Amino acid sequence: MNTDTTASVSTHILDTSTGRPAAGVAVRLSARPGREAGWQPLGGSRTDADGRCADLPAPPQGTTHVRLDFAVEPYAEEQDAERRAEARQDAPADRGSGTGAFFPEVTVTFAVVPGEHYHVPLLLSPFGYSVYRGS
Repeated sequence: MNTDTTASVSTHILDTSTGRPAAGVAVRLSARPGREAGWQPLGGSRTDADGRCADLPAPPQGTTHVRLDFAVEPYAEEQDAERRAEARQDAPADRGSGTGAFFPEVTVTFAVVPGEHYHVPLLLSPFGYSVYRGS
């Protein structure tokens, strides 16, 4: 019998344009006790070298909805700068133009139940993203 009274949340980010983890992305976690309630900020973390953020705070008892806010714009700008630097070394200057961050932030909201663990990966590319409930 599961006696946990709270849910737990983890995430990771894979940059599908490079096939590598997205390191250094700030992630904020918020929770609310019902769909009409306001969001309570709980804290956050940054993705590690493997793109994982396993140290997010636990939502409080009574949480029914969780929100993850991913600040992807600084990561996208860093990737653009790296692509431009590589292009200057390897190709004519016109190949190195950056894309910027079409989605500067990604917000994912999902329902939770007590005692469950929720792993919510973010698959990120310059012009799109996808999320799913992982394991």
